[in-house]
Amino acid sequence: MLSQSNFSRPTWTPWVLAIAAFWLSSNLLLDFLVMPIMYVSGMAADSNFAIAGYSLFWSFNRVELLCAAVLLTGILAMQHRPQEFEVCHSGSRCRWALACGIALLGLILADAYILAPQMSAMAFDLENARQSAFAPVMAGMHSLYWLSEICKLACLGGLAWLLFSDLRSGSEPYATVDIAA
Repeated sequence: MLSQSNFSRPTWTPWVLAIAAFWLSSNLLLDFLVMPIMYVSGMAADSNFAIAGYSLFWSFNRVELLCAAVLLTGILAMQHRPQEFEVCHSGSRCRWALACGIALLGLILADAYILAPQMSAMAFDLENARQSAFAPVMAGMHSLYWLSEICKLACLGGLAWLLFSDLRSGSEPYATVDIAA
């Protein structure tokens, strides 16, 4: 009978850590390798740069939304069963992990639905009109983008540090959960 058997299911810690590491590394790759290469290679002067940038960031923002949703789900699952997860044994560590997860979701929602569309619309206007009237506003939006990126990297790094310390402390990689409970 299903209710009498024990299932071994993976804990959320390694999964959340893996997604945080993937997200952190992909952000670093995009911000410090892909975008500088695009600027140095002269793509920024190309007439289709705004379209290419919008397509790239639209796609990447959707991947980030998925990562944020899974991270927050994992953190909430860990909070639901604190006896299985080291990060939720300590109330302050659990609150920090939850705050990082909520902040990451908020940041990516703002990036995906406010900042990126505004920057893309402004880039299209700059490209079509060839006016420099939007240049100071665009510089301000780039500053907001970099501030958002720094906050995301700090939250991802903090969350990874909290979770990595759990894995390093020797917690069990799999927990046995009684379905009948």
